[in-house]
Amino acid sequence: MFDMAASRKIKLLGLDVDGVLTDNAIFVGAVADARVEFKRFDIQDGLGIAMLRGSGIEVALISGRHSEATSYRAAELKIADVLQVAPDGKVPAIQALLDRKGLTWEQLAFVGDDLADLPVFERAGLPIAVANARDHIKGLAKHVTIASGGHGAVREVIERLLQSRGEYEAAVDRYLGRTERSE
Repeated sequence: MFDMAASRKIKLLGLDVDGVLTDNAIFVGAVADARVEFKRFDIQDGLGIAMLRGSGIEVALISGRHSEATSYRAAELKIADVLQVAPDGKVPAIQALLDRKGLTWEQLAFVGDDLADLPVFERAGLPIAVANARDHIKGLAKHVTIASGGHGAVREVIERLLQSRGEYEAAVDRYLGRTERSE
């Protein structure tokens, strides 16, 4: 579980995409002479993101490359903040997002896996590495997931974050549309 004091400060959960929301695989090909790219996303991660609605924690996707598959998945999950920038553009893009939302780096939890995430890890209040992250990234993380990216790591992060804030049961109730808990 995360440190309760640190987790209570979190207002924004930033997620890298490739290697965090996906298992790092991309499928590239052509259909009717048009380039297509497919990615595999874990459905339980999506449910976890839905559980955050109403919790006071927003979600942003921050990818070091542009992909229509990422845009499609973000739209499905109702994630408004999707930053698809060059790898060296993550920090300025996140800074602009934080400024727009009136937040600080301390209020950001960020889940990453590779070198493009390093500058973000150096600033985020709660840097989190997925199990399959590179060792350098794991060394900078305040938490490393048990699950690998693309295989439930984001869901694990969200559940632990909500649990450490004492908000997990309320999030389950919101997700299920319960107004009062039945025993």
